[in-house]
Amino acid sequence: MVSVPVRKAAPAKLSLDTGLIPVGSRVAVAVSAGADSTALLLALHEQAATLGIGLCAAHLHHGIRGEEADGDRKFLRDLCGRLGLPLHEDQQDVPQSAASDGETLEEAARNARLRFFAGLLARGVVDVVVTAHTSDDQAETVMMKLLRGAWTEGLGGIAPTLWIDAKGCPVLQSAAVGRVARPLLASTRTDVLAFLDSRGQTWREDSSNASDAHTRNRVRRDLMPLLREFNPKLSATLGNLAGIARDEEAHWQSEIARLYQQLAVPGRPVRGGGRAVSTAPETETVAFEIERLRALDAATRRRLVRFAAFRLGASLNAQETLRVLLLAGVAPQGTPADSTVPGKPNSRIDLREGVRAERSVRELRLSRTA
Repeated sequence: MVSVPVRKAAPAKLSLDTGLIPVGSRVAVAVSAGADSTALLLALHEQAATLGIGLCAAHLHHGIRGEEADGDRKFLRDLCGRLGLPLHEDQQDVPQSAASDGETLEEAARNARLRFFAGLLARGVVDVVVTAHTSDDQAETVMMKLLRGAWTEGLGGIAPTLWIDAKGCPVLQSAAVGRVARPLLASTRTDVLAFLDSRGQTWREDSSNASDAHTRNRVRRDLMPLLREFNPKLSATLGNLAGIARDEEAHWQSEIARLYQQLAVPGRPVRGGGRAVSTAPETETVAFEIERLRALDAATRRRLVRFAAFRLGASLNAQETLRVLLLAGVAPQGTPADSTVPGKPNSRIDLREGVRAERSVRELRLSRTA
């Protein structure tokens, strides 16, 4: 990794969603030393007095790139020293975490950062952590989700606000210790570089950004330029799609939660009436009457099954959800048969994350053993 020199140009501004940063907030900018986070730190430093916020920076050394990463940290210490800003630091062995937890290096790094942010929020050091995701990052994320077959929530891409718990896990606001905000989503990478150029500010390039080992790098370098030949405003288009998807998902979540309360019943039926909750350790069960599922439209059935799995602490993908509906005999009309799914009552299938789906004469039951 090397510092990238820039030349001074006419003053430029970044488009910041300052509504994500309330007056009086103590704000930590998550900084990597790359162009995006360096620009966000400078932009908020310039506007801190106007916004009425207290500002600091937060940097996690991932233990991945040796001397390069050490150089990033030194660069940020020097930059924060020049700006007169506190820099909160931590260092973790992300490769070891990835190996022990069975995660990719990218997943482990992201989770490590969220745990670091959660610690700052839980200790009351800051009120909000802001990250420097741009509209180009948003477009790349939506495209990657689309290629992998995401549901609507996946097409929502990078949300402007992410609530996390004390372990750094995404949660509902009511269970959160604080939030991570993305105020730079309306700015492009071109905007970022113009901003840094106008201030004569250097930054650091991460050499791993050139590696073909990471899917995002290939999408950024090969796919996105090709797609922009068909739509020069691709980032804005995919950003709009993400916003629509998030709105759609918010509507569905409230509707499905309401239906779940009406239709879901816990445990299993027992002879003589009533229902029994499983006595197996860490096992939960929820059931639906098949005829009541059949009366719903296909979209609602899919979402209800996925919501039930979510309530059990698991996530079903599209294929697994379809297999559950096939088991219950309520898959959308015209769905091809699946030889791995029994088509009669008193059958069951096992899915990922310890989820089991069972069909009786009257019910579809989902259970999960942690």
